Amino acid sequence: MTALPFHQNPKKPEIVLPAGSCDAHCHVFGPAARFPFAPSRTYTPIDAPKETLFALHRHLGIERSVLVQASCHGTDNRAMLDAIAAAGGRYRGVAMVERDVTEEDLQALHEGGVRGVRFNFVAHLGAPADLAAIRAIVAKVIPLGWHAVVHFDAHRLEELAPFLKTLDLPMVVDHMGRIDASAGVDQPAFRLLLDLMEDERFWVKVCGSERVSRTGPPFHDAARYGKLLVESFPARVLWGTDWPHPNIKKDMPDDGALVDLLQIIAPKPAQLQALLVDNPTRLYWS
Repeated sequence: MTALPFHQNPKKPEIVLPAGSCDAHCHVFGPAARFPFAPSRTYTPIDAPKETLFALHRHLGIERSVLVQASCHGTDNRAMLDAIAAAGGRYRGVAMVERDVTEEDLQALHEGGVRGVRFNFVAHLGAPADLAAIRAIVAKVIPLGWHAVVHFDAHRLEELAPFLKTLDLPMVVDHMGRIDASAGVDQPAFRLLLDLMEDERFWVKVCGSERVSRTGPPFHDAARYGKLLVESFPARVLWGTDWPHPNIKKDMPDDGALVDLLQIIAPKPAQLQALLVDNPTRLYWS
């Protein structure tokens, strides 16, 4: 499957973000001529190079970022590392690695700005991560002070939660657990997410509104879940654009409009400061 192009002319956000704001979930793809996509990929993205991302962040008023390795590049983290190196300390990364990754490989990733490792349990991205492999990888990254990022389909959380609770490191849940915004706050997936968040090892990204929305732009139905998570767990929430929005099949979001959703998600100045500045600083730059 070939991806839709990302929004070419995002609006200037209505809100001014605090100094040091961080987009804690976005990607760079390619350019494929320099950083080929993985042969095993389930989708082929549009080239989304670092220069375009840097320009977007300047336009949005974002100073820092966390690049998250996506399945289309597999465990070849070179495009991400190249962007981090070009950002002069303002960017960090979350890598994908194989079970047999060496300590030397991990140290090189750490020196390149990586601070976490990602595991996928999303059906359209291929086979789910192997639990034994996760245990082996986690044991190797704990000495580096890294965390794990977990990306799963909402219905998987019931079976995954007991396993995740056995891992002795901080864990970040992607995209509000990919809940269904039309199903209400009492839906099992959201209640399970709230329960998981009672464990202080867990963090959650209040982004991906375009993924969990069922009403479409401006995605207000999804933003209210982000607001509840910010209110409930103010010190363990992160936010990101998810640019360039891989696997979006319609309603490609305007990233400026996604920034403006923060007026719903984190309406108070102290909430916005924690979400965009203090929390990512503690997890990625401490």
